[in-house]
Amino acid sequence: MPGNCCNEIKFDGIDPLYKKALLVVILINAVMFVVEMLSGVRAESQALKADALDSLGDAATYALSLWAIGRAATTRANAALVKGVSLLFMAAWVFGSTLYHFYYSNQPTAITMSAIGLLAFFANSASVLILLRYRNGDANVRSVWLCSRNDAIGNLMVIIAGAAVWQSGTAWPDLIAACILAGLFVNSSVQIIRQALQEKKLATDQESDLCA
Repeated sequence: MPGNCCNEIKFDGIDPLYKKALLVVILINAVMFVVEMLSGVRAESQALKADALDSLGDAATYALSLWAIGRAATTRANAALVKGVSLLFMAAWVFGSTLYHFYYSNQPTAITMSAIGLLAFFANSASVLILLRYRNGDANVRSVWLCSRNDAIGNLMVIIAGAAVWQSGTAWPDLIAACILAGLFVNSSVQIIRQALQEKKLATDQESDLCA
């Protein structure tokens, strides 16, 4: 079982099925990055490009999660910290890029936004279902779940923004959706960093007790 009734003991990813699940999800995110980024550039959609960047970050950090499995608790916590900080950088890029496009962007192509958003939603919903049973693991494992959940939510935001762009005839819904996505990155980053720091401190304290 991937979980445990005791709060002190959490699933750390040492399971062949979990490793296979991670590989599948890494592939899904890598493919969706290419599809969404090319479509976002073509459609001039900040929301699509933000979602694509999230997929790229996820593919890289999931690979880091896979590497960290089976390593020392402090190593796994440090890997989670890297992922948490990377989410903050992505949020900063999205906020800055959206601010720029607020002044210089054209109206994005609504049909492309919604169509690609729907495709990405199905892809990331599959990832969420694959990882569902592993959502309550340690910081390294939980960060994967949070990022996958963010992807599915982000895809819904893109779909809704595409419809709103078509309805309103302005770029505002796209820019608002991108900002909401950036805020979601920050929220998840804080959760991941907080849990990782707690687990790192616990591991350090345990190592100190063994040496005493």
